Amino acid sequence: MVQEKEIKTTEEGLHKAGTAVKEGIVNSLKGVNEIESEIVSLARNTVSNTLQASGDVAKTGIGVITDVVKGSVQATEEVGTGLIMGAKSVAKGIILGVSDVGGDLVTVAGQTASAAVKGAAEVGADVAMVGRRTVDGVIEATKEVGGNVEKVATSAVTGAIDAAGTVGKTATRAVTDVLVGAVGGVKEVLNAAVPKPSGGESVQPALEKTPEPAKEKAPAKAKK
Repeated sequence: MVQEKEIKTTEEGLHKAGTAVKEGIVNSLKGVNEIESEIVSLARNTVSNTLQASGDVAKTGIGVITDVVKGSVQATEEVGTGLIMGAKSVAKGIILGVSDVGGDLVTVAGQTASAAVKGAAEVGADVAMVGRRTVDGVIEATKEVGGNVEKVATSAVTGAIDAAGTVGKTATRAVTDVLVGAVGGVKEVLNAAVPKPSGGESVQPALEKTPEPAKEKAPAKAKK
């Protein structure tokens, strides 16, 4: 009887431990979602209000975007974590804010991705994952506002890869590799965005080009 009681107590302890972890994770994830939503709203309102106040969206846009991204990078430096998580929310907020004032989403997408990758490199963060999360945020926001997802995605991917190019070949390869999945497998977008080295082949081997149909040979002329 004592042994049975011990087994039962152990099982109850295991169930309680499992429940505690489950509840803890659920609460944490709920908290993360709330935080991400707050970051999106903060970035959106900041960008939108600043651009409206300036009266010149095209001229002020680049500076505002760079400042907002720098601010998010500096915040994560102080806290010590969160750049990868926050990159998507900040990027999404920027696109939504620019959309609110009728700005050019395609241009802004490239600037946002570029600033995020450079910011990540400056603080020693994972440039590939920051680039990926930024592009995710840009695409998600573009879908919400009904923008041209393909053009915006191309601009964001190009901006991220170009920025990685200023860091080094390893960063370029890492960013290119991880962005393959970011655009939902749209090969045309990546083929347009991925830079071609002097050899003429894409740095991304996964992007296969459709073979051109073989040209038919002209019939030989009959000898007289």
